Amino acid sequence: MRPSHASRHGEDGKNAFHKIALCVVAALVFDAGNGLLAKTKSRKPAPQAQSVQLRSRAPSPKLTVWYNTKCPVCNAGIEWQRSRLVRAARAGATEFRDIGLAPDALSGLGVGIEDVRRRLHAVDADGRLYVGADCAIAIWLRTPGEAWLGRLLGLPVIHQIARLGYDRFADLLYAWNRWKGHW
Repeated sequence: MRPSHASRHGEDGKNAFHKIALCVVAALVFDAGNGLLAKTKSRKPAPQAQSVQLRSRAPSPKLTVWYNTKCPVCNAGIEWQRSRLVRAARAGATEFRDIGLAPDALSGLGVGIEDVRRRLHAVDADGRLYVGADCAIAIWLRTPGEAWLGRLLGLPVIHQIARLGYDRFADLLYAWNRWKGHW
């Protein structure tokens, strides 16, 4: 009897493949202002974030991730990631916080609640701000078994595609959440 695809390659490999495929498909479908999202009203550009340090194998140990629990997709993604980061979270290396409970928490960095509703944000122990795809990469670099994905998505050409894909998907998700009345 032949083993199933999931048992041969493992669910983690399958999930990682789906994450990469989602970024690439989103980038192609919603390309640079010509796709569906070009018609959304007043898209605010993402704040400039620090690039993820890929040369360093050990990222800054403390990372506080700000996300929006009112978005069911965002909340499910963070809950899944949190379960993967149990050891790091227990050690205080990664902390997940709901921006709805502290809407002005990032105001000192020029980030408001609508910015976090639109894109994932994180701040490390050195005060560096990570936004969108850079935030996801920073999380993956700290997640046991997923650091390879963070390093891959941080490679120069792939990094730009990941940013574009993340930003377009985030805009679509934000519009969907507004349409559904989640906030």
